[in-house]
Formats: sequence, C-alpha cells, structure tokens
Amino acid sequence: MSPAPSATDRHAAYNKTRLFVVSLLALFTAGGAASLRSNIASDLQRIFFDPIDKAHSAEMIGSVLGVPFLGYAITIAVGSPLLDAIGMGVLLPMSGALFIAGSLIILFAGSVSEGAGVYTTIWIGAVVTGIGWGLVETVINPLTTTLYPKDSTARLNTLHAWWPGGLITGGLLGIGMGAAGFGWQAKLAAVMLPAALVVILCMGVKFPPTERAASGVPARAMFRELLKPMFLVLFSSMFLTAASELAPGQWVDLALTRTVGMRGIWLLIYVSGLMFVMRHFAGPMVHKLSPAGLLWCSCLAASIGLIALSVANSPITGLLAATVWGTGVCYMWPTMLATAAERFPRGGALLIGMMGTAGTLSNYFVLPLMGRVFDAKKVELAGGTAAFNALQAGTELERVLGIAAQTSFRAVAVLPAVLLLVFGAIWWRDRAARRV
Repeated sequence: MSPAPSATDRHAAYNKTRLFVVSLLALFTAGGAASLRSNIASDLQRIFFDPIDKAHSAEMIGSVLGVPFLGYAITIAVGSPLLDAIGMGVLLPMSGALFIAGSLIILFAGSVSEGAGVYTTIWIGAVVTGIGWGLVETVINPLTTTLYPKDSTARLNTLHAWWPGGLITGGLLGIGMGAAGFGWQAKLAAVMLPAALVVILCMGVKFPPTERAASGVPARAMFRELLKPMFLVLFSSMFLTAASELAPGQWVDLALTRTVGMRGIWLLIYVSGLMFVMRHFAGPMVHKLSPAGLLWCSCLAASIGLIALSVANSPITGLLAATVWGTGVCYMWPTMLATAAERFPRGGALLIGMMGTAGTLSNYFVLPLMGRVFDAKKVELAGGTAAFNALQAGTELERVLGIAAQTSFRAVAVLPAVLLLVFGAIWWRDRAARRV
C-alpha cells in the first residue's frame, strides 16, 4: 500500500498562485462594493428615503447598509457545511454573478417600484449583494487555510488586506466619479467589472477539497467542535470585534462628513490604507504578542479610536482618531478566523464559516441601531418630530445632525471595550500554559 500523500503532495496538483489571486480579487470586489454602497448612501437617503419618511430615513439607510451582512451571515452559515458537497469551483464564480445581479436590482429600483416599494426593492438588491459576499468568504477562508496550513494566520491577514484594498479603490473611485459629474448609478455599476473578472478567472481552475475533508475527518466530528467552550467564547467575541470594524466603516461617510470638516469617506480610505499595509506584516506581530495578545491590543485601540471619532471636530482630529481606530481594527477579523482554525482544525470550513456568520450578523443589528440612535438624537435636539421636519437646510440643521452623528459613534465604542476582559483572560491563560 502506498503511503498517504503529504499536505505538500496533496496540493501539488493545484495552481495555488491562481487560486490565491482569485481569492484576493473576490474579496477586493466585496470591499469595493461595500465602499461604493457607503459612498452612495447619502444619495439613496436623499432621493428615495427622505420623501418616504424624513424623520426615520437614517434608520432606513442603516437597514439597507446593514442587510448585506444578514445575507452574508445566512449564506456562510448554510454554505460552509455544504462546501465540500457543492464545491468551491461552483460557489466562488456564483459570488461574482450575485454581485452583478444585486447591483442591477438597486440600479433599477426607481424604475420598477415607486413610493415605499422602492425601499423594499433596494433592500432586496442589498440582500443579493450580501449573499454574493457570503459566498466569497464561504470559499476563500477555508481555501487559504487548506493551501497554506502551516502559515494560516499570516496568509489570512494577507488575504484580508484586499478587503481594505477594495474599500480604498471603491472610495477613491466614488469620489473621483462624483467630481467628474457621474451619478450614484455609475458609481454602483463600477463594481460589476471586478465581479465579472472573478467569474472569468474561476473558469477551468481545479479547486481542492477542504483540509478537513482531505484529512478524512467525518462531518459529525466537525459539528462536535461547535460545542467546545473556547469556540463558543470566540464565536461570541466575533460579534463584537466585527461590529467594531465594519459597522463604523459603513457609517463613516454618512455620519462624520458633517463633523470633521471633510468628506467622511476620506477617513475610510485612509484607514483602509493603513489596514492594507499593516495586514501584510501580521506574521511578526502574532509572533511577538500571540493571537490573543494581538486581539487584546486591538480592542484597546479600537475602543479609544471610536470614542475619539465621536468627538473629532476637524480634519486633524478626525485623522488622528481614525488612525487609532484603524490600527485597532486592522487585525481583528483575520486573526479571529485564524485563531478558530488553529485551535479547532477538525472544525474545518464550518467553524470558520460560523465565525464569519457571527461577525456579519452583528452588523445587521448594529447598523440599524446606529441609525436609530442617530434618528432619536436628531429628533430630541430639534424638539420633536414635527420640529425636525420643519428644519430647513442651514446652520441649525447641520448642528443637530452633527451631534446626532457623534452620538451614534459613541454608542459603538463600548463593544471592543467589553472584550478587553475576554482576550485578557485568554492571553493570560495561554502564557501560563506555556510556562508549565
């Protein structure tokens, strides 16, 4: 009987470079789509939602920005345990097709619907886009840990550098197209080009089974890993780490433009640039601090940064606050995924997928919450719903909306602060175990 193939031999038949590149492009597409949605949020609110219900339009746009996370969460929860049965080579190109379909639904919402129905149509388009994003991460995270099992933390950080890479490109593209006179429709349509490239580059490429399936670990053993106490801790923590990064990122242009003396999207672009560079150097950071130590430091900086963003009132203070927040959230998502993969290798794609589900599901709730905080504060400051509706464009309206924006950011700062106790305990426990 011939010996079992090694991990290296098992992957020799696959074009690892092309598979990794198409993974980068797929996540880049998801990041670009998120950035462009954030860029056009004020247009959607002004054109479609203010005429429906001006007093609650921020909650409506918050729901539209948040519902892709719900589509993601459901998709990755359902798709991850079925990944080997359906196949990576089917799901990844399907993600590109859904990005295109979701964008088209939003683009033509005003033509196929009217009144409150426009909100529903835009909401559906955002869900379809979220399903496409969910398929991206259903595939690329277990694919990366399968191709690079001995270097998963560094490789996942490199992979997820292309999420902020997409945010940067989408943000700059949105600003440039706006300055050139293009409308929100043209901005949103731009995401369809990289989505189409994902579909094309997946053609004719052989995808491997996940590491769990290739190692012969049965599916029931994979599901048993879900009940491990430490995984439950990490799963719960993912709700808060992801909400600290993604929800403020989607909200920054809509909310902070009024308070920092510059377009808020510039802050998102700047922070995304930090993340793009820093995630390429995650390996030395993890080696020096350990994953738990890196997560503790990240939560501290994220909490301080969110508080600072809530009081920033100039371009300089906005950039300083964004630097602290961006440094904090930089390593959170990929390090959480890698921690789960390394501690529970028998969990395979299911555990990685459940971590992603937790992260995006939290934003489905947090973004509308930020919208409700924003709406409640603006109505309170104006002296009631009727008084707010009567406000005309001018200094008083900008003052009310500016304070409401700052309040909505301050409400999120508590999330990473809670995790200081959790990751501090894990870090201490790991260090103590190594000394024994």
